[in-house]
This record gives sequence, structure tokens and C-alpha cells, in this order.
Amino acid sequence: MLLAVLLPLLCCLGAAAAGKLLVIPMEGSHWLSMKEVLAELGARGHEIVVVAPDSRILIDSSEMYKTKMYPVPFKKEDMEKHMHSLSENSFSEEPFLTRFVNTWVHFRKTVAMFEAFCSSLLYNKEIMKYIEESKFDAIFTDPLTPCGQIVALHFSIPTVFFLRGIPCGIDIQAARSPDPASYVPRLFSLYTDHMTFPQRIRNFLLATADYLTCSIFFSPFESLASNFLQKPMTVTQLLSHGSIWLKRTDFVFEYPMPVMPNMVFIGGINCGQRKPLSQEFEAIVNASGEHGIVVFSLGSMVSEIPMKKAEEIADALGSVPQTVLWRYTGKAPHNLPKNVKLVKWLPQNDLLAHPKTRAFITHGGSHGIYEGICNAVPMVLMPLFGDQMDNAKRVESRGAGLTLNILEMTSQDISTALKAVINDKKYKENIKRLSELHLDRPIHPLDLAVHWVEFVMKHKGAPHLRPAAHDLNWIQYHSLDVIAFLLAVVLLSLFISLKCCLFCCRRCCSKKGRARKPTKAKSH
Repeated sequence: MLLAVLLPLLCCLGAAAAGKLLVIPMEGSHWLSMKEVLAELGARGHEIVVVAPDSRILIDSSEMYKTKMYPVPFKKEDMEKHMHSLSENSFSEEPFLTRFVNTWVHFRKTVAMFEAFCSSLLYNKEIMKYIEESKFDAIFTDPLTPCGQIVALHFSIPTVFFLRGIPCGIDIQAARSPDPASYVPRLFSLYTDHMTFPQRIRNFLLATADYLTCSIFFSPFESLASNFLQKPMTVTQLLSHGSIWLKRTDFVFEYPMPVMPNMVFIGGINCGQRKPLSQEFEAIVNASGEHGIVVFSLGSMVSEIPMKKAEEIADALGSVPQTVLWRYTGKAPHNLPKNVKLVKWLPQNDLLAHPKTRAFITHGGSHGIYEGICNAVPMVLMPLFGDQMDNAKRVESRGAGLTLNILEMTSQDISTALKAVINDKKYKENIKRLSELHLDRPIHPLDLAVHWVEFVMKHKGAPHLRPAAHDLNWIQYHSLDVIAFLLAVVLLSLFISLKCCLFCCRRCCSKKGRARKPTKAKSH
């Protein structure tokens, strides 16, 4: 009888504590870790609605959340072709200028595509009416495309941002966080936080160029936001209204820098508990003997690579005694050695967590790197594009791996690097040290992310964490008005003091002159 009475009450209490969350995600690998947060929030009873384009690639449905689709002027096949073309360009052996032009064209197409997605959402009357009537407690979105924040401002809904970072550092600017170029390396600089004078010069120039990069990338969104919200709006102003920034990084991997109180670091959020391997993979791992295995994956966007490069890689992999599990869906190279197993998919985190794993060959994506750090596996990094070069530099600077140039590396280079991270104990010791530091935390990054999303839903934002710097203009923020006032006071004080001194000097001189004249008259 007691249980029969209490059970409905407990259910009512749970329903009362649950909230409504609107999710406007980013396509690609960004979705994979966001999905884990949604699964946990859904398990806690929150009502979650994911709004996504109908040409989605990785964004899927789940019993933990509802999915509402809106039409966009692109097909799924167009999206996949566009995404894979970026990785194909990374392997191109054409002249630098040609590759640069191709990258620029791809960059512009990407911006146009995301802008079209955003416009399709904002001017979809059915979706917008649904959002207005649903009375969501918060919006969970990736600010790399600020469409979610436009919706948030339009309906006055607090926002939680979920990101690794924004290439031109606009996330730092929007949060009003100090960002000194003297020791905070810019993206694509490939510098550490200890720079020489020439490196600091180049880093300063890159920081200056960030403004141009941001204006090119975000100008379509600024026009879209200004027209939709019916007031002038820059992306910095748009993103400055975010309540919490959940950043998928950790200072074990990232270089120390100033941060604001509404920035929460959740690096390693994708590192879960090791799950048992399937019979197929368990058999391969057990058959590797005392030498163990090497896990090789260049990410979900790389379906195949040029045959010449694949043959060079295969030749190098055959030079080590370890069994290599290579995630690859392209045509198998003809010289594929016996110790290499090609698979279309592999349980990456579970394999890295296996005690027989000796090394990890990766493209340097943040998800893979954190799985390598969590499981203490030294890495050989082959960065392709985006932030992967800087990610690789950070791992290498920590002594936890070696970086290879994907275009210039030879079979011998790959073999030498792989043997080094497997056989040289310093790489294992360094990555183990990083892993110990990263895992020594009071709360798992996933639980931390869930907490802050629930915090914003419960308290309708986090205004107490918003710095007053948002209310200051550029002159006030840098205290230029204060410096000008104090300088004026000092100059005025000096001017008055000088005038007083000159006045006193003239008075003294005039008194002496009058005193001397009568004396001269008596002497005559």
C-alpha cells in the first residue's frame, strides 16, 4: 500500500524536475559527443527535441529525444560528397597554390551551405511556431554555426554552447576573455605557449589576421541575423549572450590561458568505460600474441586515400611485428601485409583501452586524441585539415607522440615513427603521465556537461557569470578613457606647476630689480 501511494508521488516529483531542451546541433563528428550528453539528459527524464536538416549524415534518431526535420536545398548525397572532398584535397599532390585555391573554394562552399541551412530553419514557419509554443527552458547548440543563438535571441531562451573551439577565436572574443598573443598560440600557428621573439611576432600577426578570417566566415550569418532579428548584429554580439560555454578540451592537453567563469572544460567527454570486444575483434587481439596490436584510423570522413599513399602506408605497417587494425573502406592496396587487417568500422575506444594496444595512428581529431590520452596509448599523428595540425603539435610537445606530414611522409618515415612510439619507453611514460593527470578529477566530463545544461534550464541562464566587460565599449574595456583622463590630469598639473614656477621666478626677478635701482642712485 505504501509503495502504491509513494510511486505516483515520486513520478510526479521527477516530472516536475524535468525540463524541456531544444537542440540545434552541428553535423559531422561534432554531433557524436553532443549525442552522449543528450542520452544522459534523456535518461534523467528531460524532454529533448533535436531540430536538424533533412539531409543529415550522422545526426540520427533515438528514444532519448525527439527529432524534427526541416527541408534544405541540399541532398544527403551532396553533403557527403562535399564532406569527403575536404579529405581528398588533403592528399592532393598538386602545387601549393592549386591546393590553396581548392581549399578556399571548399571553405566558401561550406559557409554557403551552413548559411542555407540556417536560413531554411529561421524562415520555416512551422518549426518556428513549434519552438515558440513549446516554451523551451534552454537551447543546446554548437556556435560554429550561430543559427541556434539567433533562435535563442529571437525567443529569449538561454543558451548552452557545445564546442571544441572556433578557428578565428571568436569564442574567446565573444566571452570577453583575455587572449594575450604573447603566450597563447593562435590556431594554425603550430606554436607552443613558449615562443621565441620571431614566433611571437608571427603569432601577433596571426591574431590580427583573425579579424579578417572571422569577417569572411561569419559575414553571411551577420547579415542573416541582422535581417531576422531586425537590428544590426555582429557574430561577437550574437554569441556574447551565451550562458555557458562547454569546451571539449582540457588543460592536460591545451596550453594554459585565461578563461571566464562561464567557460567549462569537458575534454575527454567521449571517453567511456571499456566495453567487451565482439568475438571477431577479440579473436584478432588474442591472436596478436605478445607483440599486441596497433589501432589505425583517419576518422569517419576519410573513406579512401590515393593508392600510391595507401601502398606506402601498407609497406610501413608491414615492418612492425604488431597486428594492425586499419579502419579503411577504400580499395585494399595490393601489397597489404599479413599483419594488417582492414575493417570498415572498429570500436576505437574499446580497442585503445585493451592492454595489448601498443600504439594509435590517428589523424589528430579531438575525439581520437582524448581517447588516446584516456587510455594512455602513444600516438603517431597524420593531421589532414582544420585544428588537427595544432592538436598534433600539442601531443608532440607533451612527448606523447610523433607527427608526420601526410603529403611528404615516406614509408620509411612512417615505419620509423611507429617503431619509436612502440619501442621507446619515453612515449609510453609521457602519455601515461598525461592520462593520470587527465583522469584525476572529481567529476567525469559527461556529468559536468549534464550538470551545467541542467543548471541553465533550472535557473533560466547564468547571468551571475556574465562579466561586466560585455557592457563596456572598446575604449572603456582597455581603460583608454581612464588613461586619457589621468594623462590629462598629469599634464594639467605639470602645466599649472610650470606656470606657477614661471610666475614665482618673474616675481622674484622683478623684486630684485626694484631693490637694486635705489642703491645705484645713492652711489652716484
